[in-house]
Amino acid sequence: MKIHEYQAKELFRKYNIPVPEGQVAFTPDEAVQVAQILKTKDNRYVVKAQIHAGGRGKGGGVKVVDSLDGVREAAKQIIGMQLVTHQTGPEGKKVKSVLVEEASSIARELYISIVLDRATARPVIMASQDGGMDIEEVAEKNPERIIKEFIHPVIGLQPYQARKIAYALNIPAEGMKDALKLITNLYKVFIEADCAMVEINPLVVTTDNRVFALDAKVDFDSNALFRHPDIVSYRDLDEEDPLEVEASRYNLNYIKLEGNVGCLVNGAGLAMATMDIIKQYGAAPANFLDVGGSATDEALENAFRILLSDETVEVVFINIFGGILRCDKLAEGVVKAARKLEMRLPLVIRMKGTNVDLGKQILADSGIQYAVEETLEAAASKVASFLKQPVA
Repeated sequence: MKIHEYQAKELFRKYNIPVPEGQVAFTPDEAVQVAQILKTKDNRYVVKAQIHAGGRGKGGGVKVVDSLDGVREAAKQIIGMQLVTHQTGPEGKKVKSVLVEEASSIARELYISIVLDRATARPVIMASQDGGMDIEEVAEKNPERIIKEFIHPVIGLQPYQARKIAYALNIPAEGMKDALKLITNLYKVFIEADCAMVEINPLVVTTDNRVFALDAKVDFDSNALFRHPDIVSYRDLDEEDPLEVEASRYNLNYIKLEGNVGCLVNGAGLAMATMDIIKQYGAAPANFLDVGGSATDEALENAFRILLSDETVEVVFINIFGGILRCDKLAEGVVKAARKLEMRLPLVIRMKGTNVDLGKQILADSGIQYAVEETLEAAASKVASFLKQPVA
């Protein structure tokens, strides 16, 4: 689960991670009211678009102004805009709020984040002296500039590791104590809040050698949210795809993609392979949808309904390996859903595993229109062929 920058900074404050003073605003008038209560030294403010994506500055979603009139005008320009960044895709995201903060006198911009490294099964702290908007380019062109420190999950972050990171970032002596506390508390956030990622970009050193988080990005492990009702309240459904929100209500693993083939598969690995072979045969998946190994008729019906509500879907491809979810149960669920939803799109089915013959017989006796293929290659080819035909 992703959250907004202003929410991430609220969380940081709880863990004594220093951030600039500021508040969220949903209208230009609110933005001015926030600016009026900020104690800025030189009347400089930052107005930042709040969306679940990075690269906002390059897209025109971050403005530095030097007056209350400037705050109002910046908020007018940003709120309501369709902000396009390298993380939003070409369609962009509509901005509904801004974060108004005091501007900072920045001497250096650094980078620090914590993620889980799958190869070592350990949290890893990544840091760089090259902070700012182009950290992705640094990682691509100069990976040696990225510092990595792996943390033992039982022992946790050790003081010497925090010092190692701070020295590698060349933190000045005056800011070293604050930097060590920040690094330590950032790791506490990652562990105690069950985060998938925490990132500060940029982590800044000011002209008076203060160290604080100028930006904040936090993603949470959705599987652990039952332990954090306070964090669940941060969820902004407007920032998520409506079909993904709908699927989450029925515990369906669904991700919207940009293709035109609706995929219904059991098992994440099989779903990935299905999407790969669809691409190989010249089509493109409209979604990742894993119904799991114990899908009920209700789950299958909801999965079908979500697939069919996607206007980009031109053909539905079901690829099932019968195990816990037997092929006959799958066939029964498919028949019920297709009839109830009055499905009109071409349907291609490939089934293997437990009770496959019984499943095929149920489909044959159903009267619904479908194509069954024995191999994954033949099924993908059939799917592609339907896309070349007009849909009745």
